[in-house]
Amino acid sequence: IGTIVDRHYSSPKHFDTHRHAPKAMKFARQVALLMVGTAFTASAFTPAALTAARGGSGAAGVARRSLAVKATTEKLPVTCGEDVMSEKAHGTSEKPVQKDLRWGCDYDTADRICNFNRHYAEYAGYWTSTRFLNEVDRENPTEYYDSVTGKLLFTAPVGRSMDEFIKESQSHGWPSFRDEEVNWEYVRCLSNGECVSTSGTHLGHNIPDGKGNRYCINLVSVAGRPEE
Repeated sequence: IGTIVDRHYSSPKHFDTHRHAPKAMKFARQVALLMVGTAFTASAFTPAALTAARGGSGAAGVARRSLAVKATTEKLPVTCGEDVMSEKAHGTSEKPVQKDLRWGCDYDTADRICNFNRHYAEYAGYWTSTRFLNEVDRENPTEYYDSVTGKLLFTAPVGRSMDEFIKESQSHGWPSFRDEEVNWEYVRCLSNGECVSTSGTHLGHNIPDGKGNRYCINLVSVAGRPEE
């Protein structure tokens, strides 16, 4: 964990989951239940299931997605292989980041970190230097979109207040999301903890703490505007 933390940028310039019939019947029922449970878990991360779990935007959608994720917490994060981050038309993505990123995030920094970087990050506290703290909704969850594709990646806060989300993020230095705040339809983690989008955008790293998985994400990677 320490190694990953140390690899985050410290300055803007450096970024670098029978014996008797009654007993036999009981055993058969247990096996059947186990098979059903296994099938449910295996199907929990199909595209259709993930879409249903996401439930759309708004408070109702967040609540449905949160409940679905809690039912499969032992499988999180959803992982992927190196193929997701293979070389594409524009670094690890098919195209550059959006031009008009939210909260005044810098285009060049965002494009470099999202598409031409695998290990490093915006410098600690960068997100507080943007308009984020002044513009973010303090009463309702905020949706965070892929800066390249405009896909919904995170919704926060879920199960906590915005003040708690901000406090944790300030303590670590980067926006910090929990399992129930991740849209697993489009977010994956590699074996080394790197957190990426299914289209190849570098997002940050999973650096677990005593509370569980904690996804430390670059604001420039999730400052996109929703796809049309």
